[in-house]
Amino acid sequence: MKSSFDLIVIGTGEAGATAAGKCRAAGWQVAIVDSRPYGGTCGLRGCDPKKVLVGAAEIIDSQRRMRGKGIKDSDTAIDWPNLIRFKRTFTDPFPEAKEGSLQQAGITTCHGPARFTGPNALQVDGTTLEGNKILVATGAWPRKLNIPGEQYLTRSDQFMELDRLPKRIVFVGGGYVAFEFAHVAARAGSRVIILHRGKRPLENFDPDLVERLLRRTRNIGIDVHTETEVTAVEEGAGHYAVMTMTGSGSQSFEADLVVHAAGRTPEIADLNLPAGGVDFDARGVKVNDYLQSVSNPAVYAAGDAAASGGWPNTPVAEYEGHLAAGNMLGDNKHKTNYLGSASVVYTIPPLARVGMLEQDARRQGLKFKVNQADTSGWYAARRVAEPCSAFKILVEEGTGRILGAHLVGPEADEFANIFVLAMRTGLTAGALKDGMFAYPTQASNVQWML
Repeated sequence: MKSSFDLIVIGTGEAGATAAGKCRAAGWQVAIVDSRPYGGTCGLRGCDPKKVLVGAAEIIDSQRRMRGKGIKDSDTAIDWPNLIRFKRTFTDPFPEAKEGSLQQAGITTCHGPARFTGPNALQVDGTTLEGNKILVATGAWPRKLNIPGEQYLTRSDQFMELDRLPKRIVFVGGGYVAFEFAHVAARAGSRVIILHRGKRPLENFDPDLVERLLRRTRNIGIDVHTETEVTAVEEGAGHYAVMTMTGSGSQSFEADLVVHAAGRTPEIADLNLPAGGVDFDARGVKVNDYLQSVSNPAVYAAGDAAASGGWPNTPVAEYEGHLAAGNMLGDNKHKTNYLGSASVVYTIPPLARVGMLEQDARRQGLKFKVNQADTSGWYAARRVAEPCSAFKILVEEGTGRILGAHLVGPEADEFANIFVLAMRTGLTAGALKDGMFAYPTQASNVQWML
């Protein structure tokens, strides 16, 4: 059996669904394929369900910070089984709703693994799909660690399905997943250890602010070990032993649960890309500035599956889905532009980055001033008793252009959007400083930060 389309999209996350919808609205015949429930990582296994768990942990932490400051001691605690049931009210209905919205738009929905059989052809569950264009938007998956006992590791999506939270949890890796879930688990009463093989965790964020967050993390009882490489996971009687190697020798950590938090890789290994003449590397499908495959002009890629240079997050995936669709419809008129894109670690408090790190700006030979301060004594942090609050802003000399904004503290995730808007629209530091923001809010601190 064979079916032909103007566009075939592989993946139903933000990048794929966005592109499919835009091309269908333009009159194209579109098919979309997924081997998993429709909806992608963000709605089912990432951002949205994670933030439900973080929200509960924020309540616990807020109460603890405010003890003796108008809040009495209480026995408020996270009811983990009930929290997971609440989380499922968001995730359980999502696949059916997502697929239904695509079908209502006139998009053909397909289920099963997709494999290239030619430059314009895919095999899906015994059916051949031919497309004038094909978009690879399959997202990412936890990378293989190639260590003994890897099968005992729990993935982040499985963590969010646990009906019971174990007492002792070890996170392998020191990135987003480790810190976000560690902060939740610690507030839920678990003893938590993070094992990171590098010199410092959260390597894509400002090192000074990471150091502040690291102190806050350790102060709530999370044990963070750096320069500690996990070499094996062994199953014992009712527990696991996590074997590690450091500069001073080997060490073992016991845990009831071991979570994979050591990075993700584009989920493209099973697509049989060589059969489609699609070049790729460890970062994903190799694309040009238009998100078009460098080796097969009929193929485009977006989101985590593309080696595009954007952040591996939902806003970038959605942006790339729009851009890829526009280029497929309009003969490559739109180049990627990631200026002012943001990334947030949803710890408590959150850590945010918009734009360049200091090292990036110096590498480019830019002349800039650095405005930075510990703001734990400023009103916005002090009124909620948050001891971890700081900023670092990079402003180009002469132009007043904001090169980078780095924030940690209460509402840093929302505050970061002020800088996203300024950087993407070309607002200078002086223009932003002149804004008459509502007070008292985090945004009203801008005038003191610039």
